[in-house]
Amino acid sequence: MEFRYDVIVVGGGHAGCEAACAAARLGARTLLLTMDLTKLAQMSCNPAMGGIAKGQIVREIDALGGMSALVTDRSMIQFRMLNKSKGPAMWSPRAQCDRLLFSAEWRKVLERTDNLFLWQEQALKLIIENGRIRGVETEFGTRFKGDAVILTTGTFLNGEMHVGLRKVRGGRAGDSDSAGLSDQLVDLGFKVERLKTGTSARIDGRTVRFEKMTEQKGDEEGGSFSFMSDRKAIKDQKSCFITHTSREVHEELRGGLEFSPLFSGRIRGRGPRYCPSIEDKIVTFADKDSHQLFLEPEGRETNEYYLNGFASSLPLEHQYRAMRKIPGLEEVEIYRPGYAIEYDFFQPTQLKHTLETKRVENLYFAGQINGTTGYEEAGAQGLMAGINAVLKLKGRDNVILGREESYIGVLVDDLVTKGVDEPYRMFTSRAEYRILLRQDNADERLTETGFNIGLADRERLNRLNRKRELVKEIIWFLENKSVSPEEINEFLAEKSSSKIGQKVKAFSIAARPQVKLSEFLNLISQGENLKALRSGRFAEFSEAAEIRIKYEGYIQREKLIAEKLKRLEKIKIPADINYSELLSISTEGRQKLDRIRPASIGQAGRISGVSPSDLNILLMYLGR
Repeated sequence: MEFRYDVIVVGGGHAGCEAACAAARLGARTLLLTMDLTKLAQMSCNPAMGGIAKGQIVREIDALGGMSALVTDRSMIQFRMLNKSKGPAMWSPRAQCDRLLFSAEWRKVLERTDNLFLWQEQALKLIIENGRIRGVETEFGTRFKGDAVILTTGTFLNGEMHVGLRKVRGGRAGDSDSAGLSDQLVDLGFKVERLKTGTSARIDGRTVRFEKMTEQKGDEEGGSFSFMSDRKAIKDQKSCFITHTSREVHEELRGGLEFSPLFSGRIRGRGPRYCPSIEDKIVTFADKDSHQLFLEPEGRETNEYYLNGFASSLPLEHQYRAMRKIPGLEEVEIYRPGYAIEYDFFQPTQLKHTLETKRVENLYFAGQINGTTGYEEAGAQGLMAGINAVLKLKGRDNVILGREESYIGVLVDDLVTKGVDEPYRMFTSRAEYRILLRQDNADERLTETGFNIGLADRERLNRLNRKRELVKEIIWFLENKSVSPEEINEFLAEKSSSKIGQKVKAFSIAARPQVKLSEFLNLISQGENLKALRSGRFAEFSEAAEIRIKYEGYIQREKLIAEKLKRLEKIKIPADINYSELLSISTEGRQKLDRIRPASIGQAGRISGVSPSDLNILLMYLGR
């Protein structure tokens, strides 16, 4: 049989779910094709969303109208705002989730989305005619015709799992791999490479001595990821627990290195630098006697815990014996061992900024197929691929987010401009404009874009406008309200801030680093008609106002820098330019420019190997 859709999404992970949901909500008749409908948006590694820079990405997905933040809020069992001791550019929300509930909530979202259809089967090959995608064929011979296809295959392309010297084909524990698609793409001229990632053993919490570990609780006031969810305390938050390895643990692990697929050469793919296996750590940091580990709960109704920081592909006996030398795990039992997985990915320099491939029209890649790691990075790519696939089919302008307006823009630009040589993970340090790209203002940066696309609804836009109105009200109040020494000197003394000798504007006090704005407002607003105070979202509004007041100079300076560099993005390079004719450009520069084919001078300047003099020659050629 043959079925017809506008958009076909292959793969039901975080990228696939966001892509399919976005495409369908934008009006495209969409199919989500996946090997197992019971594992949609599966948390294959640790059961958490967000973290450093990743939390900003989830907030950006939400602001555009994506679903990851809402699903996170519905399955959250702990919330923490990381880096609160640092400036707001570094604050990052993180949520511990109930892993099974997270997947179940995603399925509810998908099954309640109009225009979206689900099918459980493995995609075997792409249907391509005259350089354009036409559909997908499955292992049982079912043919799905479509005008656009988005591949979100995760770690399943020719996936191989390793535990010691044993190797099993598969894309995840308990799931088979996907064969056929990689070979077909290579035959079409795509460059395929191998990457490696890994996961830790799952622990039976009944056998853990938690009293020997350090408890890590969530924020008492709770929190939320979505701008559509009000911040609220989480009932019965689940704690994480911190423990450490030791010399004895490391000695046990070293005894298994000769059987490690990582060091024996059985694994060829490069692993993640910033999330290495425990055997990687003890070799790379041989001088360290201890490494920090986190025991993370997998849900409310289970005893299962994830041992974060102990990913391993060593033989089971070495993993098990080493774990039993960790404080608190002396009598531990496990549900399954850790393992490494090696899989195919395609260099993302073969993509446009829309995530459409350069070789096959209307074929899009999103997620780990592009060499990234992490649920958040995958979800962001899936969202952008879904959006751009539909916009192209409708003849509308693509949406390409800039580096100055989102971490998603940084992510996509890094991938298609620089490529990857190890699994790509987002950090705040990758963004040039961190003060502009805060977690608190993702709605202000991106909601209007989401609304104009048709993904963010009117209610979301109204909520943003209400926030802007009340933050502006708070700042106006502070600029016009005078406070006396009698009113606030006792408060200032409690905050270890210098007292005042005469009346001053409240704004100058609010700008002091020791003063928390919400507390200050509650003190000085008695009898004032301040709408923000009566709002159920006062904490959100006062925090937004406080950041603007205390960091205004930094914010404005970064905006000026961003505007200057943005001009280079507006200088477009013709798609058909023949770089081989520009002999004044260095050989390396010509080769890199011809391979990546940047869309603008700004993008060309971020390509490693393209020098400033190469850019000047290119500008002269373009008549600039």
